[in-house]
Amino acid sequence: MRFPALACVAALFVAGCSADDLPEQERVVAPILTSEEALDEFTFAQPLDARVTHVALDLALDFEGQKVEGVATLDIQKAEDATEIVLDSNGLVIGGITDGNGNELTYEIGENDPGKGEPITVQLGELTGPDLQQIVISYASGSGAEALQWLEAEQTAGGKHPFVFSQGQAILNRSWIPTQDSPGIRQTWEAKITVPDPLTVVMSGISRGDAEELEAADGQPARRVYSFVMENSIPPYLIAIAAGNLEFAELGPRSGVWSEPEMIEEAAAELVDTEAMINAAEGIYGPYRWGRYDMIVLPPAFPYGGMENPVMTFLTPTFIAGDRSNTGLIAHELAHSWSGNLVTYASWRDGWLNEGVTSYLTNRISEEVFGETRAMQERALEFAGVREALEALGEDNPRTALRTPPELNPLEYSSAIVYDKGALFLHTLESIIGRERFDEFMRGWFDRHAFEPATSEMFIADLREHVIADDAELEESLMLDAWVYGTGLPENVVQPDRQAFAAVDDAVTAYAADATLPTADAWAGWSAFEQRRFMEELPDDMSDAQLAALDEELGLSEAGNNEVLFLWLEAALRNEYRPVIPQAEEFLGRVGRNKFVEPLFKALWDTGAWGQPIATRIYDETRGGYHSYTRGQVDPIVGFAAEGEGE
Repeated sequence: MRFPALACVAALFVAGCSADDLPEQERVVAPILTSEEALDEFTFAQPLDARVTHVALDLALDFEGQKVEGVATLDIQKAEDATEIVLDSNGLVIGGITDGNGNELTYEIGENDPGKGEPITVQLGELTGPDLQQIVISYASGSGAEALQWLEAEQTAGGKHPFVFSQGQAILNRSWIPTQDSPGIRQTWEAKITVPDPLTVVMSGISRGDAEELEAADGQPARRVYSFVMENSIPPYLIAIAAGNLEFAELGPRSGVWSEPEMIEEAAAELVDTEAMINAAEGIYGPYRWGRYDMIVLPPAFPYGGMENPVMTFLTPTFIAGDRSNTGLIAHELAHSWSGNLVTYASWRDGWLNEGVTSYLTNRISEEVFGETRAMQERALEFAGVREALEALGEDNPRTALRTPPELNPLEYSSAIVYDKGALFLHTLESIIGRERFDEFMRGWFDRHAFEPATSEMFIADLREHVIADDAELEESLMLDAWVYGTGLPENVVQPDRQAFAAVDDAVTAYAADATLPTADAWAGWSAFEQRRFMEELPDDMSDAQLAALDEELGLSEAGNNEVLFLWLEAALRNEYRPVIPQAEEFLGRVGRNKFVEPLFKALWDTGAWGQPIATRIYDETRGGYHSYTRGQVDPIVGFAAEGEGE
């Protein structure tokens, strides 16, 4: 664990430095951006004084105590006159800190800030070797660490073994790893993880081989030790772990899927297009630089559709539909291997640089693999999502700007703006610049800033340098500042093809006119995107008779696609349709994905006296199985306050 030569480190901050320039086994340290736009107000770190460049974890997973415990060794790069380093923590229990030579170091844990945890300020000690400063932290995660979801055996598909998984984004990893938890402070890492036999561990790094088996001894049960390494510098929110009873299925020469054995066959069947997606992305945006692309299908408590953890995408089981109709989710998480993981926003205020760019790339991958019709429909749904958000928020609302302005919390964002408006921006750029030229620019963007943080200002500057140059007419037509800093949708926005949903839109019009429904055969012949379009265009107010007819004709209660089933449940609940309550209760009891859970509880709660007792009863039964993120979204809706909270 040695630093690059100091001359090369200095060069990195100016012009970049290739790994080929470094002695063997030395690491390239990603630059720290110093512009005002790169400032991350959600970290206590002061990286210009001292920064973490590498994290080495040696941890045991304690399922009974629901905590991780062990040692983190941090490599530090510091300014010549720096005497301390500030780390991020959220409830970590610190047992002691030494330098790399074993000398105890003085440290102080600051007051807790509910928005970001507490700082750990460590007085630095001796160099461990030439140019290498290390600190060694003995610690455990605290009670209820927000990044970790611990599941009892009965909460898993197999019902025999416990399970744990992490979710680090946005600022949750500081609840189980003592480091500088900021996207602009990229770090390499390695880990040794000990778990009870026969559990399997996967992480967002490359496995170093088979687990080491430790036989039962000295009161300890039989255990396994797994080792991982990530040699590319990444934002620390991408360090991820999962452990449980897991099985692996190979999908291609560099891709595969993990899941509980009970769902491995259906997971693998749903993911057969993965290798084709990787090839498609490489054909447009350059080589996949992470080695393997594996995935893990997690238990239903996982709060997101997917999380783009490098070499190990985390997935919700709700994407499994049996017909690969939801695999756009896979294309999205794969696309993050370029936008988000390879080039990452330096600040949470530039969320579109990760998610909007990724949504655009997702659509391009879909077009290559699944065809132009599906890609057109995806773009139409994105456009409709933005229009709906603008109607709800208001065209002039500062929350509709791509770059979150200073007065707003960037962690409280509208996904339709960050994801869909961001994608519309790039589709608009492509339509004006031309696909071939824009592809060349995007590929260059990823090459020029690989494994580095970035800002909106850098993206605009790159466009002006490599595309616009002195072309004043092109500059005016792109409306770059209006897109990134302005509200609403600029007038040059590219409109979706009206033919994308022509048949569906005709059906929507017919239903609005006289309640004429598509035939069962027509409905079955529609794609999942077309079915979603129809459901999203249903009237807000519907009678019991209308809902019953809708379900009877289209078989919505039997929908195998969770996206379609959710839209049915939401429409039924907001209209106080009592026959759907048992199905809604079953759905909310098995699904923890916040995209579905939060709106369904809100639909119930917003009905008032009819739905609020139902929501309270269901939430009392299901809350314990939800991830902390999902609980944090639903608690305010239903007025839930756990014992000791809100005092």
